[in-house]
This record gives sequence, C-alpha cells and structure tokens, in this order.
Amino acid sequence: MMDKKPPKPAPRRIFQERLKITALPLYFEGFLLVKRPEYQEFKHYWTELRGTTLFFYSDKKSTIYVDKLEIIDLTCLTDENSIEHNCARFTLVLPKEEVQLKTENTESGEEWRGFILTVTELSVPQHVSLLPGQVIRLHDVLEREKKRRLETEPLPGASVEKERKASEDGVDTMNPMPGCFYVVSRKEATEMLEKNPSLGNMILRPGSDNGNYSITIRQDTDLPRIKHYKVIRKGKNYTIELEKPVTLPNLFSVIDYFVKETQGNLRPFIYSADENLGQDSKINGKRERLKKNSELVRLSQILM
Repeated sequence: MMDKKPPKPAPRRIFQERLKITALPLYFEGFLLVKRPEYQEFKHYWTELRGTTLFFYSDKKSTIYVDKLEIIDLTCLTDENSIEHNCARFTLVLPKEEVQLKTENTESGEEWRGFILTVTELSVPQHVSLLPGQVIRLHDVLEREKKRRLETEPLPGASVEKERKASEDGVDTMNPMPGCFYVVSRKEATEMLEKNPSLGNMILRPGSDNGNYSITIRQDTDLPRIKHYKVIRKGKNYTIELEKPVTLPNLFSVIDYFVKETQGNLRPFIYSADENLGQDSKINGKRERLKKNSELVRLSQILM
C-alpha cells in the first residue's frame, strides 16, 4: 500500500543531480502507478513533470530515471472508473500509445490531471476540483511553460539569420541544446573533464566539420581514459558512430542514450556560472556570443 502522507520534495543534492540529466523546468512531482503497453502490470514510480515530459524514477531518491514519456502530443485524458477506494485512475491517449495512470488518492489525481492538461493544452482546465492555491500554481506553470516554448521554438523569419550565425561556429542554434553542450575544441573538452571530474564526465561539443557534433567522455577504470564519439546529423536525426550506429531524433536523446547505456556512470558535465573552472576566456566568449546572437534575432523580430 502506498504511503498516505503527502510526498516531500527531493533533497537539494538529488534535485541538482537530476538537473544534470535535463534542464527542463520542474512543474509537479509525486508518486504514480504507471502502466504502458509494454508493461505487464502497473509500476510504482516517483514521477516528475518537467516541461511536457514525465520522468519516472524507481524511488524518490534515485538520480537516474528508468523511463520517460513525452506528452506534448496528448490527444486526450480520459477518466477511468476505479474499484479501489480513494484512488484516481485515468488514461493518457497519445498518438502511438495509451498510458494508464493511478494515484494514491483522488486529490493527487486531480492535481496530476490539472498539471498535465495545463502544459499540454496551454490553458488551465476548468473542470478540475482544486483549491484556490492549487489553481494559482496552475496559472504560474502555464506562464512558465508559455515562456519556455517561446524561448525554444524558432521564430518565423529568424532561420536565415540563425543559420548564418551557426555557420561561424559550426553550431546548430536553431534548436535548444543539452546543458552539457559547450563550444570548445577536443583539447579544451578534455581539459574541462580532467580538471573538474565532480561536475560530470560527458561533454557535447561541435564536431570538426560544420553541422556535426562530437561527444567527449572521461571514464575512470584502472586509469582515467578519454574517449571521443562522432555524432552525425542526418536530416532531422542524429547518428552516433558506434560499431552498430545508433540513430536518435535529437541531441537530448543522444545524451540520454549514453546515460542509460552506462546505467548512470556517464553524467552530463554541467557547471554554474559562479564556479571557477579555470577555462580559457575563449570558451565562455563563444557561448556568450551565441547567446547574444539569439537575443538579437529575437529582438529584431519583435521590433519588425
């Protein structure tokens, strides 16, 4: 039987570790019973709603998720009759699958329904039974999600300018980048990993040829080893050049692949602006220039 007490927020250390996997904003969290088509039965997960993605963890202290579900294309959310007392049950109908969810009580069920519908429909649902304070939270999440999408979706007419700026550094600035992406050389990436092992051991960087990428990792076995992997852009997809090449839809999935395949031994290299890494000013200068370029494009669109 599930714990009747309200779920407590994850400790700060766990929260920071999860941020190294994804920079998506955390909107809501709690326990869920989840049944996807490939599951034989419901699985009990600590679940985070970040952006429009549900991240599933084996327990609330885990720092590596075991599964995730993108719900931005949600077709509808249907309520199911539950024979269990004080339990909410509903189904997420997606284009490629239907996912059943159960909550520990009807109140948390209403909260999950409210947050899921808010981020997928970009409006606060009127047919959920929530307290005034909970409704205020939904409106806050709505504004945050609208802002997030404006910042990550390309603006009309901005593509030509962005492509021109991207060619200067061999970087695809049209799409949001994983938090472990840095405009650095092979040598600079190696130095960053060697000098700061506590911040992570995997860096995504521009490849030697424009439009492609490379991943630099540092593995601690008997002796620390540095390895580099090519990530080739093919149309809208990205292929990791391995013995058996792996093709994925975006760079976030590329990072996820390395994390999951190594069972969390590889962690994205993330640092805060206030941390002194002893990096060459050229590294930060390039990233700052990319940021300013993006801001100038957005400003020019507003003023037009």
